[in-house]
Amino acid sequence: MDFMVFRHDAEQTAPGNGGMSGRLVLAGLVLAALLPMCHAARAQSGPLDAPPASLAPLVRLVAPSVVGIAVTEASGIAAAPPSRPAPRPAPRLGRLPQPPLSEAAGSGFIISADGMIVTNDHVIAGASQITVTLDDGTRYPAILAGADDLTDIAIIKISSSSPLVPAHWGNSSQVQVGDWVLAAGNPFALGNSFTLGIVSAEGRDIDDGPFTHFLQLDAPINPGNSGGPSFNMQGQVIGINSAIVSPSGGSVGIGFAIPSNDAAAIVAQLIAHGAIARGWLGVGVGDPPAGPDGPGAGAVITGLEPGGPADVAGLTPGEIVLTVNGKVVSGADGLTRAIAGLQPGVKVILGVSENAHIFHILVTVGRRPAQLGE
Repeated sequence: MDFMVFRHDAEQTAPGNGGMSGRLVLAGLVLAALLPMCHAARAQSGPLDAPPASLAPLVRLVAPSVVGIAVTEASGIAAAPPSRPAPRPAPRLGRLPQPPLSEAAGSGFIISADGMIVTNDHVIAGASQITVTLDDGTRYPAILAGADDLTDIAIIKISSSSPLVPAHWGNSSQVQVGDWVLAAGNPFALGNSFTLGIVSAEGRDIDDGPFTHFLQLDAPINPGNSGGPSFNMQGQVIGINSAIVSPSGGSVGIGFAIPSNDAAAIVAQLIAHGAIARGWLGVGVGDPPAGPDGPGAGAVITGLEPGGPADVAGLTPGEIVLTVNGKVVSGADGLTRAIAGLQPGVKVILGVSENAHIFHILVTVGRRPAQLGE
């Protein structure tokens, strides 16, 4: 409803014109009646929230929980890219030859007042020394408290004489495409920095393991931002900045964050146990070739770890795992998720196809070795 119509009528009303005056009164009554209805309609349709005049209050709220991380790595181990590129579709950043000691920079955020800090596993992998810098410039040595390479999440620990300011998890299931997001971190080791953008997409699969579908952000994320938090406008962490698409190595407005609902459970287990006990078959797997009706079913065994659970059970390369305990497997990632979700030591029944014959085999699930690649 364009309310300028009513204003236009009022401006055209001549003094002493009773007919027009009556129309004006009627128009005023109609406007008074319609205003509540229009406000209700706008509320139901989800009106645009006015952007704040300044993000300074939000930055002041969250800045004490954001940290920079410097990593020194031993001779012969290449420094991890400070903000790793997404495996698809961007090419990986090239790694230059490293001196005897190499350094990398990353980010993180405090999750408990006693000094537990969340970051990416790829930030601290292979570290011989980890240094954490708080927002006020104070530096602390840190130790590794736990890591999970499959989700690229790690916990490091610092000891402070005074309580630290922890960040708080938000609910990533409530995040919508178009929501504002404040990304924080330590780009190019410059120190804590903040960038504003929106959530560009949800559920992005960037071929970075089977366990996380990422939030895509257009807030600038650069090398050094890995492990840093992305906040909603309430100052809650809704993602961990982890990867970028970048042909040049800098931000092109496409970054990826691990959703907080995926991360929080992993973080809790790492704090409690230092590692995630994941099931393992000891197989290399691939997706079956697509047929005329679409992708093939199951996961193809492409290789076996000698002495591993699948090898001991008698599985062979070329066989296709169709089900795990009766549940249909959807591709290689589906099999990895199904087995990794089981406790080591349990027995599982695999439905296996070989030369169009289906049989079932009992396998005792092993424990996935730490830092095992796909």
